[in-house]
Amino acid sequence: MRVLSGSTFLSAAAVVLVSGCATTGALKKANQQNQAALAAQKTATDAALAAERAERSATDSALRQDLGMVRGDIQALRTELQTLRTDFGAKIAAVEAGMQFALPVNFAFNADQLRDEDHAALNKFAQVVQKYYPGSKVTIEGFADPAGSSRYNLALSRRRADAVKAYLASQGVTGNELATVGYGETRLVTPGAWGDKPGAELNRRVVFVIENKGSTGIALAPENP
Repeated sequence: MRVLSGSTFLSAAAVVLVSGCATTGALKKANQQNQAALAAQKTATDAALAAERAERSATDSALRQDLGMVRGDIQALRTELQTLRTDFGAKIAAVEAGMQFALPVNFAFNADQLRDEDHAALNKFAQVVQKYYPGSKVTIEGFADPAGSSRYNLALSRRRADAVKAYLASQGVTGNELATVGYGETRLVTPGAWGDKPGAELNRRVVFVIENKGSTGIALAPENP
């Protein structure tokens, strides 16, 4: 039987100790590397989330601008549109360019002066434009009944649109581009009706189109037009 000497025993113990220290050091180094990797991953994730939030915020801001909404919200605007419909008989619909407002603003036969009874509807429309569509282009389309020549009716319809434009400007709609166009006796509501014939007044009207910066404006169409 071989007996280990004291020096041999000490040498063996030293080898075990060194081996144990090496293993502990490797584990510590591996742990540090894992922690560093996790920290880097967390930093990358946080950066990605921050970028996503920033992009979403920019998208929301752009969407609100496209919708022409600098103040208020969509639900508040829907309420205003409903008021225009119920209180003033407005017909509101989404069109390719934006929103179309057919208010009951009509004219007497062969006249281009606004009627006093139409001021209230125009005043409400002016408020909606200023509050929810600042900066948007508003086109005022004028029409005439089929009496007279097409050329005369075209000029008459333009004068009617210009009269409405002047009134809206007097009500403070100055931050918008107000454009006018006349369509004369085209697009008749009541075909053939003129003068005092039933439905003729509907042919002597103006229609408004609020152009949005993008097709997203369609989202503001009333749910039940």
